[in-house]
Amino acid sequence: MQMINAKTSLRLVKSTDTAENSIMSDSKKTTVDSEKYYKQVERYAQQIRGTNDVDEIINILDVVLSETKGLQFSDEVYAAREQVQRAEKKIELLKSELEQLRELVHTDQMTGAFNRRGFDEIFVREAARSDRNDISLCAVLLDLDNFKKINDNYGHQFGDSALMHLVTVAKETLRPSDIISRFGGEEFIILLPDISLQKAISVMHRLQSNLAKQTLAHSDNQSVLITFSAGVASREFGEHQNSVISRADKVLYQAKRAGKNRVIPA
Repeated sequence: MQMINAKTSLRLVKSTDTAENSIMSDSKKTTVDSEKYYKQVERYAQQIRGTNDVDEIINILDVVLSETKGLQFSDEVYAAREQVQRAEKKIELLKSELEQLRELVHTDQMTGAFNRRGFDEIFVREAARSDRNDISLCAVLLDLDNFKKINDNYGHQFGDSALMHLVTVAKETLRPSDIISRFGGEEFIILLPDISLQKAISVMHRLQSNLAKQTLAHSDNQSVLITFSAGVASREFGEHQNSVISRADKVLYQAKRAGKNRVIPA
């Protein structure tokens, strides 16, 4: 990051938060020696170099940006003020790029659903919230029915469209707080916070109904019905992610064996 020359003997003044503070005399304003400011920025730079966590880097940049914007310069150091403003823009651009990178890291690029990494992080957060507030958390493992036949009959490009169609209809059906993640291939996981097992099953039935209403058109104008089978598990207090998914997977297998296009609770 190109910052102001630390050797320049500048005095930086922190801007105040209230109108009352803004009219205080100069003698009462907090002055910040430029050398101390640059040393602080270098400490932030060291923190950034020491982590691979994008969220942590974004938080550090937020602090740097906040402190940089909170500085005022006297008129005689106008050039220095311009340098800081350029630095601000660079920080904001870097932050924006990192936020976009975070989205890419956590999202399945084809379907727009979360990927496994994104789901893992969300599950940890929601499980902690569930235990802390004593609220329910349901996980649904679902699998598109006859996906191999869809690929064989209509081609892999249409198969990709079927996956995207499922995610689109799911997002229309689910609440904003619900999460859909691609687990692999034609398998998806839906996380439903603060909902009972019976209501979670009802949500999955509604998703099946919406899919039936919105068939997917093939290039020859043939309508193809997309269906899925699902297993639903309500997480127990303190239960590990792998355990919840394993229980959902067992009843998903039962749903497949029972004739597909059905939802079975664990």
